[in-house]
Amino acid sequence: MIRLTTRALLIAGAALFVLPAAAQTTAQPGTPQTATTQAQSQADASATGTGDVVVTARRREETLLSVPIAITAFTAARLERAGAIDLTDLQNVTPNTTLKDARGTNSTLSAFIRGVGQQDPVPGFESGIGIYLDDVYLNRPQAAVLDIYDVDRIEVLRGPQGTLYGRNTIGGAIKYVTRRLNPDAVSVSARGTYGSYHQADGIVTASAPLGSWLRVGVAGARLTRDGFGENRNLGIDNYNKNVTAFRGTIEAETPDSRLFVRLTGDYTHDRSNPRNGHRVFAGYLTGSPVLANVYDTNAGLNFPRQDVQAGGGSMSVTAKLTDMLTFRSISAYREDRSFTPIDFDSTPSVDVDVPAVYRNNQTSQEFQLLVNSPRLNGLVGFYYLGAKATTRFDVLLGTTLANLNAGTQGDVRTETSSVYADFTYDFTSQLSLSLGGRYTWDQRKSFVFKQNYLGGSTLGSTFTGMPTAFGAAATNFRGQANFRRFTPRASLSYKPTTDHLLYASYSEGFKGGGFDPRGSATQAPDTDGTPGIGYQDIYNYLRFRPESVRSYEVGYKGALFDRRLTIAADAFTSDYSDVQVPGSAACVVNGLANFCGITTNAAKARIRGAELETTAILARGFAGAGSTISFNGTLGYLDARYRNFAGSVTAGAAPTNIAQYRVFQNTPDWTLSGTLATQVPVGDGSVSLSGGASYRSLTHQFEVASPFLDQPGYTLYDAHLVYTFGSQGRFSIGVHGKNLSDVRYKIGGYQYVAADVAGNPTVIPATGRYVPTLGKEGIATVFYGNPRQVFGTLSVRF
Repeated sequence: MIRLTTRALLIAGAALFVLPAAAQTTAQPGTPQTATTQAQSQADASATGTGDVVVTARRREETLLSVPIAITAFTAARLERAGAIDLTDLQNVTPNTTLKDARGTNSTLSAFIRGVGQQDPVPGFESGIGIYLDDVYLNRPQAAVLDIYDVDRIEVLRGPQGTLYGRNTIGGAIKYVTRRLNPDAVSVSARGTYGSYHQADGIVTASAPLGSWLRVGVAGARLTRDGFGENRNLGIDNYNKNVTAFRGTIEAETPDSRLFVRLTGDYTHDRSNPRNGHRVFAGYLTGSPVLANVYDTNAGLNFPRQDVQAGGGSMSVTAKLTDMLTFRSISAYREDRSFTPIDFDSTPSVDVDVPAVYRNNQTSQEFQLLVNSPRLNGLVGFYYLGAKATTRFDVLLGTTLANLNAGTQGDVRTETSSVYADFTYDFTSQLSLSLGGRYTWDQRKSFVFKQNYLGGSTLGSTFTGMPTAFGAAATNFRGQANFRRFTPRASLSYKPTTDHLLYASYSEGFKGGGFDPRGSATQAPDTDGTPGIGYQDIYNYLRFRPESVRSYEVGYKGALFDRRLTIAADAFTSDYSDVQVPGSAACVVNGLANFCGITTNAAKARIRGAELETTAILARGFAGAGSTISFNGTLGYLDARYRNFAGSVTAGAAPTNIAQYRVFQNTPDWTLSGTLATQVPVGDGSVSLSGGASYRSLTHQFEVASPFLDQPGYTLYDAHLVYTFGSQGRFSIGVHGKNLSDVRYKIGGYQYVAADVAGNPTVIPATGRYVPTLGKEGIATVFYGNPRQVFGTLSVRF
């Protein structure tokens, strides 16, 4: 582990020193660009996806290297050359970032940036990472694994975001920006893909102007793939894909471009089979074996049929009031519904089988007034979000008691509003100061209901007859909590020359609290000083407080050697307080085993890290005008440690500080990537060939280390060949290979076996078996990332 990390660092360091030497410089840093070098820079930016790429991280158009924020940007061309399929593909080439399918799902996103994120898609929890679809915040992670089609660019912003964006997000933001319509002519494009596991994707986009001021566009995608494995018990594919998606756009713009209105609507339907995990050891009741193929399963639950539908609409209005003032309004409504069967034990037994449904909707409104003047730039904004998140899930425990169901309902209503502002003042052409602030009001109203039943699932009968209540309700709770917080931001930037930027910033992030919708009142301790467990005791037990981050950052961005080498580097430290730690554990309800949510503000932590992104043009013109050889590299380092974590060393013991036994979820210490690419003109087109590697060090799935679920460091290798030809690159043919060495790497899992405070499983010496804490089969099941995939693409544009 240490040798591999050291070797990776040496390679990365050597590359950084060798690249400038290989650049064969022709100009000194800071030399003004001529028309020729400007044109070459734009060509290089197109080839590498950096340099002069325009982003809107600060709600105005700026080049990537001039923004004093840690940001990674992916253009449509770069995504196409890399064969990117959905958002999760970005984690391999973005430092200190984890984007993955949540456990047991195909389209629910689990996102972490710089150690901050959300593991479980539980209603009532704000995601630490904000996902924005055309500036509309997606309040829930369900259906947030956005497929990449009809995209203009994707921006990944690291660190707290709130003074520039509608919703306050504590860890970072991901902006998915769709393509603007062609105002001058009919435009049609199509892309087809076929590859391993019978992957067959089709994407079609079309737009047309209707007169001088109105244009319409549509896009559709059909994305299918057979499973990486098989559910041997049910005889269906496991890890397959079956997605249909549509997007429609209407744009209206006045001839003087002072008024622009954009209406969008989108719909996604995911009918993939349920994704089930791989057992680590044989089932204790059925003897269900450990299967040779990690993508195979013997899971028995297929109710309800997995079905995810999501969509919404938005209206964006931009009005240029004066040369200095612009007004913008963003109105949106979204909803989604996910039927999800989760078989925790992955055996044919009805043993911790969880039929579940999630329903979410949200209405949001944002107003902005943007100021653009020679020295002062910024905005003032107001944001409102009203959201409803409901879940109903059953925990079928037929091996504990025939037809036993531990049912749970959760309903969380969120209303939040905020005012925010962020302004940058240029004292000189070199020195600038940015100040921002946000005041947020959050309100949570929650309903939590837990009840044991006999007779099957409350989502519909899976046995004879409908379920009936069994014993008294364990939880029947309604509560409300309000949270308010001011979060400031300040940034000072200095440009020694036009090609170099130094900055230092301070920012705060805040994530609201709430009530755990899976919690059980039967677990609440008596804390209010009155005899017995009353409402206030339950309120205190189910409620969790807000968490906050204070982040300090310094950074450098620059273009050197006639802009043949670009660098973006930063270092930061964050104080993370009242960390929300959601989890679940076995519990006892009315004398029977049950499944209970447990959320605490158990921790304080400090996160320190550094990030580096670099692009080098190693050669130009070696095979004619436009030919290049380039290198893209990223490096991320995190030292994330809990300073205080309240917990018990042994069950029932008084809480103490157990920080030395706790780790950060989904936060590897090291993330590295490197891609070597060449682009060569061929006839009336060009050939792009690239190969890359990405490395992630040891990754923990939960706050407690697990020998079953934790993933040791691993490296993935990709390669891509794309031939683009025809007038203005009308046609392209590509061949893409991902995970070429076919590495098996864990991305999540479930574990319900007894363990000590350090996570070491408890073994019964006489049998060698682990001690189950929920169910009878013993639960340690793992989900894996995608295996080797090779696919070809054909694109055409008219």
